[in-house]
Amino acid sequence: MNNIPYLTTDLPGIGGQIKTSPEDFLVEEIPLYLPAGEGQHVYVEIEKRHVSTYEAIKRIAHALNISSGAIGYAGLKDAQAVTRQTLSIDNVSPEAVTALDLAQIKILQVKRHRNKLKIGHLQGNRFVIRVREVTPSDLPKAEAILAVLSQKGVPNFFGEQRFGTRTNTHRLGELLVRNDETEFVAEYLGRPQAHESPDVQAARQLIDEGRWSESLARWPGRLSDERWLLVALVKAEGQAQGVCQKLSKKLKTFFVSAFQSYLFNQLLLQRLHSLDYLEKGDVAYIHHNGAAFVVEDTVAEQPRVDSFEISPSGPMFGVKTLLAQGEPGQREQAILDECHLSLDDFRISGLKILGARRPYRFKLQQPKVWWEDGLMVSFELPAGAYATTVMAEVMKN
Repeated sequence: MNNIPYLTTDLPGIGGQIKTSPEDFLVEEIPLYLPAGEGQHVYVEIEKRHVSTYEAIKRIAHALNISSGAIGYAGLKDAQAVTRQTLSIDNVSPEAVTALDLAQIKILQVKRHRNKLKIGHLQGNRFVIRVREVTPSDLPKAEAILAVLSQKGVPNFFGEQRFGTRTNTHRLGELLVRNDETEFVAEYLGRPQAHESPDVQAARQLIDEGRWSESLARWPGRLSDERWLLVALVKAEGQAQGVCQKLSKKLKTFFVSAFQSYLFNQLLLQRLHSLDYLEKGDVAYIHHNGAAFVVEDTVAEQPRVDSFEISPSGPMFGVKTLLAQGEPGQREQAILDECHLSLDDFRISGLKILGARRPYRFKLQQPKVWWEDGLMVSFELPAGAYATTVMAEVMKN
């Protein structure tokens, strides 16, 4: 999703640069609950620099000589930042966790709890971001933009990170939905891109030429998921049918989720300038519990939108997605029709793509702007919301 329009298009952005160093982008989890002090799981709060959540889990598991699967997390955190998040570790001692000494990972706090952390066990995230290459005169511009976002809400777009460095994870998900394994293999393993390293481009080019075994011999070990599929393809003598069964459910679900996200973004584009108003037939999302209902009386329900109790929502398409009615429902059906798909097409063997509703906006809380060796912006966001969406509105570059 490139060139997404801005909600605050009539307000000038401040420009500048973020993430020139990890210390310029601080993310801290706001937990959904605190550890109780007893139980078989050890909750550990870590601070990491230049390390992804997956890599941090891998390093901690290796140091403790346990499986990565024994470690739970509530959300993924950016590698290009200083991030503080909590992990749960099953069946280890607090002393062993406290004693960990890992590069780029600091142990902040250790306490026992009864259950494993899972995705979504998170109230939100707190951000402190420094914008460089701007001046103190840009402070009023940033404040004006944040004031509008605080009132109307922030467009709940999925950010570019959702679509991968090759910007095609949604395309891979679509191919899984269509059960087109031949095209999936071509898209996943082949078609080199200019930004990729020479060794990756060379291996992908051999895929395009149908030289599977030669590609496998040159395939970089760091692309382990792709390599696993390529091994299966070589064994099948280049016959793609059935090889996708070799991919993990987690990875396939990730690809399909990216496709769902892409379709959601398309619908949000149509709704961008009426995020804070209901249409008859909308599915309203209740923020405090994630429930949803079809709106029949917009006049009666609009005050709940104004107070940010509810918001218009879009579909994350799946076999059990609650679809909107009226004009909003027609737009949702139209995007499925354009793709020549139905909800039943999301019934994929081995996966549970049930679908959901996602609010078209999210609430910006505690926004602050000040000057400290750059323009500082801080705010809190609910779980699943992207800080880059907020900063795109502020910077507009």
